[in-house]
Amino acid sequence: METLVDDIGSFPLPAGIKREQYAKAYEQARELIIKKQDPFKDEFVEKNFCTIVVESFKKKISTGIDVVNFPQHYSGIKQVGETIHEAMNKGSFVVDQEKAFLPELYVLNQEAKRLNEKHGKKIELRVSIFGPIEQYLAEVGATAYPDVLDGFSQTINRFAKNSILNNKYIETKVISIDEPSLGHSSFSGTPELVRETLEKAYAFQGPTKQIHLHFASGIHDLLNVKGIDVLSFEYAASPKNIDAIPKSVLEKADKQIRVGIARTDIDSIWAELYEKGITQPSAEELVENVEKIKKRYKFAKEKYGERMTFTGPDCGLGGWPSQEAATLLLKRTVEAVKAN
Repeated sequence: METLVDDIGSFPLPAGIKREQYAKAYEQARELIIKKQDPFKDEFVEKNFCTIVVESFKKKISTGIDVVNFPQHYSGIKQVGETIHEAMNKGSFVVDQEKAFLPELYVLNQEAKRLNEKHGKKIELRVSIFGPIEQYLAEVGATAYPDVLDGFSQTINRFAKNSILNNKYIETKVISIDEPSLGHSSFSGTPELVRETLEKAYAFQGPTKQIHLHFASGIHDLLNVKGIDVLSFEYAASPKNIDAIPKSVLEKADKQIRVGIARTDIDSIWAELYEKGITQPSAEELVENVEKIKKRYKFAKEKYGERMTFTGPDCGLGGWPSQEAATLLLKRTVEAVKAN
């Protein structure tokens, strides 16, 4: 089975665009969409949100990755968290269906025909959403209250269902519910409560369902979660992770795996280069060479075989210094995988 290359989602803003400016436009776009108004017709929103989303997505498509995550320039926690705050002010943890959406997907759907024509084929989209437990840890804390968690899982489910696009130009191929803290947080919920919470979040049909973790130690508690197709962990920056998950465990649970094969831990990369006397590294110096990425891919593929259905960079690229560097990393990852 072919291993598809995807990415985790976050991406640097274009040069010259301030994060505060983008965030303001993002929030305004969301309000316009809720009011059934076209964000492309607002000059500020069109320039500082819509155009940026489209142009960043084009850059990601140009790298050759198979399944392209929408360019997540806005905080993944805030995307959902801000809507939860609104619901909480009304006495609920469940976001209204019509407010549980990602503005970036509205923009990409509106531009899908033009993107499709430039790309030359139907766009295969990946959507990443921070999961109910990650949101809960950020909003409530580590003590688990099942009734509150239930509201969070319903909210994530609504966001997921509203993220499913499927027309002749674009299709949501993957929805990833990201739970980076699972396996190394002080969350008090039992494995059974985690299972129940995630199964409610994953109660939708259509796209492949991924879950992304930073640490492989959390995967063992997810093997019996119905709805998850692909378990994902970081390998490039955390090589020991791959030792924690044997292929036999995946086969027994009938799960697939996504293994991160290119480093994205930019702070550590900067520090290592600084120690070598490179204080102003170029994009070429920041990104690992193809051979190094290829070696990791080959090792992981030999270990997991047909169970390894996705690969790509470890984590998101939002903290990287430029779109040039982030794009180069995606290109080299594609080259490393397609060369095998």
